[in-house]
Amino acid sequence: MHENASAEARLPSRATLRDGRRVVLRQILAQDKAGLLAAFHRLSDDSRYTRFMASMRELPDAMLESATHPVAGREFALVAVSDDGEAGAIVGGARYAAGPGSDTCEFAITVADDWHGVGLAKCLMHSLIAVARAAGYRNMEGYVLASNTSMRRLARGLGFVDTACPEDSTLRVVVLGLAEEPGAA
Repeated sequence: MHENASAEARLPSRATLRDGRRVVLRQILAQDKAGLLAAFHRLSDDSRYTRFMASMRELPDAMLESATHPVAGREFALVAVSDDGEAGAIVGGARYAAGPGSDTCEFAITVADDWHGVGLAKCLMHSLIAVARAAGYRNMEGYVLASNTSMRRLARGLGFVDTACPEDSTLRVVVLGLAEEPGAA
């Protein structure tokens, strides 16, 4: 896929959420390691399990390094930083990754527990979808725990098709075609 600066040029961007709190959405930076680690430690055990599909008490160094150093042309990561006096704490993040030469990217998203239900996940996903579309990906997919009804509802609301994962009955696969802008036909 090609790099397309047009979608990335819209970052950073500001968003006001349903409860009035504000965030800045921007690309992740190498210097975000400490903030990302702090955000991980603020997540509840349930939120960690929902995001990583495993019980995790610590974020492995290799995973932290990978998270803050996306591979150009195949990965993209953005963070939501609070803009409400919390000294710029990372309160959410979203990323996609793709195999070499693939036209499909896989997404992942995390939102701090005390930021659930205010529209932050939707803001992150809208930005991530725009960047993936501008980069030339034709599809975006994600593996979601079947029990994660909030993420599945958000995905369906964004136009993703939700189907059973043939390899694992505890997972669902959500897929969005990126070839056209929503509503275009």
